[in-house]
This record gives sequence, C-alpha cells and structure tokens, in this order.
Amino acid sequence: MSTLKHRSQIDYSETWDLTDLFETRELWEKALHSLAPSVAGVTSFAGKLAERSENLLNCLEARESIMEQIILISTYANLKLSVDGTNASAQADYAVATDILADISASLSFIESEIMAIPDPTLTHFREEQPGLSKFRVLLDTILSKKPYALNAETEKALQALQPTLSSPYAIYSASKSADMTFPSFKGKDGEEKSLSFALFEDQYELSPDTDERRNAYLTFDQTLASYENTYAQTYATEVGKHVTLAKLRSYESATEMLLHDQKVSTEMYTNQLDIIYKELAPHMQRFARLKKRVLGLDELKFCDLKAPLDPDFQPETSFQQVSDLIQEALKVMGPEYSQMLEKALNERWVDRSSNIGKRTGAFCSSPYGAHPYILMTWTGNMRGAFMLAHELGHAGHFYLANQHQPLSSVRPSLYNIEGPSTMNELILGNHLLNETNDPQMKRWVILQFLGTYYHNFVTHLLEGEFQRRVYELAGAGEPLTATTLRLTKNQVLEGFWGDSVQLDEGAGRTWMRQPHYYMGLYPYTYSAGLTASTAAYKQFEEEGQPAIDRWLDMLKAGGTKSALDLFADAGVDMSNPDTIRTAVNYVGDLITQLEESYAE
Repeated sequence: MSTLKHRSQIDYSETWDLTDLFETRELWEKALHSLAPSVAGVTSFAGKLAERSENLLNCLEARESIMEQIILISTYANLKLSVDGTNASAQADYAVATDILADISASLSFIESEIMAIPDPTLTHFREEQPGLSKFRVLLDTILSKKPYALNAETEKALQALQPTLSSPYAIYSASKSADMTFPSFKGKDGEEKSLSFALFEDQYELSPDTDERRNAYLTFDQTLASYENTYAQTYATEVGKHVTLAKLRSYESATEMLLHDQKVSTEMYTNQLDIIYKELAPHMQRFARLKKRVLGLDELKFCDLKAPLDPDFQPETSFQQVSDLIQEALKVMGPEYSQMLEKALNERWVDRSSNIGKRTGAFCSSPYGAHPYILMTWTGNMRGAFMLAHELGHAGHFYLANQHQPLSSVRPSLYNIEGPSTMNELILGNHLLNETNDPQMKRWVILQFLGTYYHNFVTHLLEGEFQRRVYELAGAGEPLTATTLRLTKNQVLEGFWGDSVQLDEGAGRTWMRQPHYYMGLYPYTYSAGLTASTAAYKQFEEEGQPAIDRWLDMLKAGGTKSALDLFADAGVDMSNPDTIRTAVNYVGDLITQLEESYAE
C-alpha cells in the first residue's frame, strides 16, 4: 500500500524556497519581535491626525512601512503551516504571530477612527495641501466609505484586539482538516489497499476513471466527513453568526450587505452572478451529466461520478518541466515582463508541488508585497495540472505586476476581480493547445479541460455561493444552523441545479465541509465573476489581437486603484450588463454541444 510521505522526506526541488522571505526562522522571529518600536513611531500620532496635514501624511507613511513588514512576517508563518499542518513548531509560530499582529492592529486602529472624525472640508484641504497624500487615495477613500458603519474608537480597537478570536472558526477548521482529520484506507482495484487523504481524494480519486475506485474512495471519504459534521457545523455557524452580529452592530441591513461593501460590489452585481448562472447554466450542465452517464456506460450517474473523466483512456501524462515549458510558450502573448516572471516562478522554487502529510489541499497563490509570489499545489503528473498551474500563475502575474506598479495600500482589487487573471491564463493555454494539434482526441480533451475550468467556477463555486446566500438568509432570520440544516440546504441547492440528471445522496450535502472559502466572506461566487470577465476578454483577444492583451495588462498593473466594475471596464469588459454573463453561459453550452457532436461521430 502506497503511503504519503512526511514533509521531511520530500525532495527540496518540489518545495518552495522560504529563505527568499527570511533566511532563517531566527531572523523571522527577530523581525516579528522588532515590530514594537516601529509601532511606537505610528502611535505617537494618536490624537494628532486632525491637527496638521503633515501629521496625517507622516502617520500613513509610517503605517505603510509597518504593513510591509507585517505582510512578510505573516506570509512566512502562514506558508510554513500550509505545507505541514502537523508541524508543532509551525503551529506555534503561526499562533504567536497571530497574537502579536492582532495587538499591533489594535494599536493602529486609531488611524481609521481619527480619519473618519476629520471634518470633510478639513480633509479636503489636507489632500490639496499635501500632494504626498495622493499615494493614499485608495486607502483614504476606503476608510471614508466605512464612516456610516463605524463604531466608536474604543470599540473598534477592542474588535481589532479580538481578531484572533474572531478568526478562530477558520483556524479551527484548518487545523482540524490538515492536522487531525485522518482517513482509513479503502479497497481499490483487485482489493488493493489505497491510502486516502483530502488531497488524494480531491486531486486523484475523485477524478479516477475506475468507477469502483472512485465510488469506494468517496464512501470512505464521506464517512470520515460525517464523523466531523456536527463540529464543523458549529464552527461554520459561529463564523456566520459573527458576521450577522457585526452587521447589526454596524447598522448594515444584513451580513450580506456588509460583506459586499467590503468587496465594493453592489447587491445587483452579486445577485446577477448567482441568479443567471444558477438558472440558465443548469439545463446545459444537465445535458453534460446525461452525456457523461451515456459515454461512461453507467446505469446511474451518482454525485461522486460528476468529475469522472469522459475520456479515461486518453490521459496525457507529462512532467512538471514539460508543463512549465508549455505554459511559458503559451503565455508569450502576455509580453516580456510577464514572461520574465514566469521563468523565475518555474525555475527558482516559487512553486510548492509536493504531496505530503499535513499539506493543505487545493491550490493557492500568496503574493507578499516586497517579495515574489508563492504557489501551493499538488502535482500529480498529468496535463490537467498544467491548467491548475497556469491558473495560479495568473494570480502570481497579477500581483507581481500590481506590486511593482502600485503602493501597498493600492495593490489589492476587489475579490470580484481576483479570478479574472487566473482564468484568462487557462483560456490562453487551452486555445494554444488547440492550435498546436490536429488530433481530434486531443482537441476533445482540451474542450474537456475548458469544461473543467467552467465546472470549477460556474458550478462548484457558484453552487457554493448559492449555498452561502441561503445560509446567510437563514441566519439573518434567526434559524439555527445545525448540521442537518446545512446538509439539507446544500442538497436543495444541488437538486435545484442538477434536477434528475444526477443521483444525489446524503454525502452530497456534506460537500460544504470541504471548502475553506466559506471562512473568507462571500468569496465563492466571485469565481464566476472572474471567469465571466476573462471569457469576454479572451473573445476580444481573438477578435482584436494584442490591443486586448494590452488592456488586460494595464488592468493587472492598476491593482486596486479603481472599483471592481471600472477595472474590468478598463479591460473592455462591461460587467454591469447581464448579457456579459449570458455570453459566458452560452459559451459553456457551445462547448457541451461540441462535445456531444464529438461523441456522436
């Protein structure tokens, strides 16, 4: 029976190089404990921001400097824990850093409160008098947008000090999932015992072409999830309850309104994404489900069969190096600066691709200001991994450029924009592959990869977003969020989308337990927004060529200097028009039609 390795057994070439952040843990610890004197340099301005424009500018400059240090320190602690949640030292470092940084955040909370208290005419005069304040335009505008919902200064300071406690639902979920949750082995082909973990299930067994292996892995996986169901329900209910309470304290109409305000997204933008895709994509995906059932020769298509490969005998195997070369070739259209970033990322250990005990599942990109991006993924040796890597490199390219062209306080755009750059890379890669082959089977495989991307964003995460919408409505109405309520709500979401095309079991309702994004505000629905925008932008690239790419690159460099709508508008995409969403939905329908025709031949 194959077993997962411990982190210490992994070849260094498969891991990321954290010495680019701090040469040693001791230097990281020294940096962490040296923050206090810098904080004193900022807090010396407390009570003085309204006195002179110089005070406001100097305070914000000092704050920016501290935030740059904090980002490097917190990123180092987070990345160490992400690759091995069982590491006691990493757990302790993360906990210590979280507590210290929460104290610092509380100490700096006076800045927002005092800026909100400055009379509008005075603040306008300050901004005219001090040209240097233009650097902090985004920060100041963001702070002022919170003014109607702000609590008194002492309360805001207390909330900042309580941040580790308020963030504990996510910390508990992550620790349980990566450090405590273990899975028994299951029977594979010919009765062979197979190791099981979160990463192995989601990256390998859920995608297995062998029906027995796929279904047996799912049953064993779900049995373990079921044993944590009540604990995870309480954890998630605490997270939701926190938002409901904070929204009431701040006089928002709902938790949803509060969370969308942080994203600079209107309720209309939010509901358009959910309503249009949930209702109008469903018939297309039901066709896809029936096609899959027929092609795979299944008597019934179970929920655990949805990610089964349609072409099980055609799985292009490849190496990480080959995929790296392919991605660099495909993304040459993004220009020399972007290409330079790709070369560094793929050859200088920006990517952690190992599979080891305690490693966080899925994939992500962390892009600390003042350093280079870091990508976490699990490399399994097949071409689907090329799309995952290209996706995360899209995030890396976004913030590599934004970090270079914007000050820290203007770098991050709305979550609504985040998934556009990543999915644009997938579309470029996939179409590059289509143009490089005349093999009908390879072309069909690429179409399936496209559908994998749209499934991920327009189905998996969109249905998570719809689940979140219903959960927050229940919580706002005072309904208790029990394990049963959450499971039934998830099942109702799935039933409304898949109809009778998929057989849903009780375990399908527990899939909400698998996703950390529920602890990141209203994050899941934004995947669909990003892919909607990148679909429109890629179509423009096909029609216009380089000008469309140039607009896209300008958007990446702009970071968070504009609103979510305006950033996409600068790239030539009108996300205020519901037809932009419908165009993307229809594109998915066209892909499925091509697939149906392919299998009819």
